Amino acid sequence: MHRRTLLGASLAAPTLLSIPVRAQGAITLNGASQFNDDHAFTKAMVRFEELVKQYYGKPINFVLHKNASLGLEKQYFEYMAQGRAVDYAIVSPAHMSTFSRAAPFIDAPFIFRDIAHWNGVLDQDLFKPIADEVERRAKVMLIGYGGGGTRNIFANKRVSNIAEMKGLKVRVQGAPIWSRTFSAVGMSPTVIAYNEVYNAIQNNVIEAGENEAAGVEQMRFYEVAPNLSMTQHAITIRPLCFAAQTFARLPGDLQAAIRRAGKEAGAYGRQIESGEDTQKLDALEKAGRLKRIEFTQRAEMKRMVDPVMATYAKEIDADGILAKINAVTA
Repeated sequence: MHRRTLLGASLAAPTLLSIPVRAQGAITLNGASQFNDDHAFTKAMVRFEELVKQYYGKPINFVLHKNASLGLEKQYFEYMAQGRAVDYAIVSPAHMSTFSRAAPFIDAPFIFRDIAHWNGVLDQDLFKPIADEVERRAKVMLIGYGGGGTRNIFANKRVSNIAEMKGLKVRVQGAPIWSRTFSAVGMSPTVIAYNEVYNAIQNNVIEAGENEAAGVEQMRFYEVAPNLSMTQHAITIRPLCFAAQTFARLPGDLQAAIRRAGKEAGAYGRQIESGEDTQKLDALEKAGRLKRIEFTQRAEMKRMVDPVMATYAKEIDADGILAKINAVTA
């Protein structure tokens, strides 16, 4: 099997200052996506561009750098915090933990019961205190919420219960809560850059990773780990972010258009991703590229994780938010 890397991930950090560039009288905003045109994140950002143009009603230019040409989400967030290179992007909350310990709580494992519960939490804007903290400390605004993919474990061997999960060498996101919850179930989690997961499994550094259907398809993880254990351990929330330093320099009517468009584009992205999840897995399984493995002990897995989640929420002063999330009846 050939080695694979994500295009552009090793590029040097862009030096372009992220000022609202005016070309022929129009402002230019730069976005970034790790993915191509077919991915839900890219589609949501294209929708954001369309809506801003519609609501602003004046000339404005957008440049969306796709296929990781400006690096990975972690770099996008750092660039936005620094006010350079990237004005808007969809970023995993795990990459915000340097600035806000509470940020990864936005889509931590086993925090949502199902899609209806997930939607209810977002409709009530229960993560606003965390968004406010991210904006205050990182100077990055969370203007909308995409996501909606259900995350499962892809592995190079069959994993159908907790006993088979013991000692599983699995890649997790960088936020500590992911390592702590996976360790509580008996797995052996390790943090590896997203673009290195394929090669790490191929070279037996790890045995598994965890992702939603869109990521499994886009990164072709099924080639090295074709067993998809249906743990359904998380439902993604992927904030649509905007650099606060850029935002502050924009005219008021454009700021209003960006806020309105961000919220609607996030909802559009959630609809796409949650709707595509099963379709993508059906297509991959039908083509013989992966096999869905029923995971028989999800409820027990959650019971093992719940105390860890409660302790973590208290540590980051998010226990009040967790209580409100648990109280949502949707």
